[in-house]
Amino acid sequence: MNHSTHDVVVIGGGIIGAAIAYYGAKAGINLTVLEKNELASGTSSRCDGNILAIDKDPGFDSQMSLVSQQLVHELDRDLEIKFEYRNPGSILICESDIEMEAAQQWVKRQLDAGLNFKMLDRADLRNESKYFADDLYGGLECQTDSTVNPYMLTFSMFHAAEKMGTKIFKHTEVKNVTKQPEGTFLIETNNGTMTANKVVNACGIWAPTIGQMLNVDIPISPRKGHIIVASRQQPVGLRKVMEFGYLISKFGGERKVDADIEKYGVALVFEPTEAQNFLIGSSRQFIGFDTKVNHHVVKMIARRAVRFYPKIGDMNIIRTYAGLRPWTADHLPIICEVEEVPGFYIAAGHEGDGISLAAVTGKLIQELLQEKKTCIPQEPVHINRFKKGAVYT
Repeated sequence: MNHSTHDVVVIGGGIIGAAIAYYGAKAGINLTVLEKNELASGTSSRCDGNILAIDKDPGFDSQMSLVSQQLVHELDRDLEIKFEYRNPGSILICESDIEMEAAQQWVKRQLDAGLNFKMLDRADLRNESKYFADDLYGGLECQTDSTVNPYMLTFSMFHAAEKMGTKIFKHTEVKNVTKQPEGTFLIETNNGTMTANKVVNACGIWAPTIGQMLNVDIPISPRKGHIIVASRQQPVGLRKVMEFGYLISKFGGERKVDADIEKYGVALVFEPTEAQNFLIGSSRQFIGFDTKVNHHVVKMIARRAVRFYPKIGDMNIIRTYAGLRPWTADHLPIICEVEEVPGFYIAAGHEGDGISLAAVTGKLIQELLQEKKTCIPQEPVHINRFKKGAVYT
């Protein structure tokens, strides 16, 4: 690649970059995607594949998830390469009276926000799976939740975007980005330089690095998480199950669990895949960019799974892996144009919701690039909310 000129350059070949490429190309935008490794080689390949509203804060957050769920439903119809889309709903389970009371409040707030939630009692859990522990109190259900293969969805959107004219350069690492006096961006890579009218930073945990090149402080930190892949020897369940403590781990409340479980943010996440295996998580740690598997954490996740499913203790573990969630302090992504650097856009900071919110993020960036009416309000996901004193409710 010698020096070339482009309209919109998207940096990042994960699921967020794929969604921007797809919705942008569909709307007729001339896009170029740069990825430093292979497509979907970072966080998008080290996660589970849930399009969830059940774990979103009621109000804007869950509404944004609902828009994304509807878009993914359309993608299932429109995309040529299938991505294991299933729409079974998901459940959260409670192990105490206190959690059941909190779950009732959660359901009430979600119903008030217009979402399809309902409480489950002990009998409902027994109907759901005979493998659940007998002492569980009940839980709640969100019927709109769906599951995808994140790797395949990323490839499928890139495949469609490429057919519509999007250029994709893999193994192309951005070394520097500068704003030129005439308003364009000069992008220096290991494969030469290019000029762009607009730049979209879809680099997930690496978004702050690109921000620094343009003197933009992007408040995103990597938050590590582990997943176990177990072989499905028994029909344990047909849909996504989480413990109610997962919400408390995600949003930072008090849980009645032992110190190690609390320290590593371990909470049950159980997901059957189309390949007839189970994904079992989860953990949450801030320890920089380390993606090595910590076997102590894996043991705690397994222990937590057996607490809720006592009969799965003898299941075979196929493999374990760890990934990094791009975390922000208020658990919402940053999706906006940066006012101080016109033409520079950010689409990152989705923490564990990148798969859930990829479609709505791609659509929103396309609308911002074309200065159209946006499918969700802008303020809650604008970087300006982190400025001193700026609080949006």
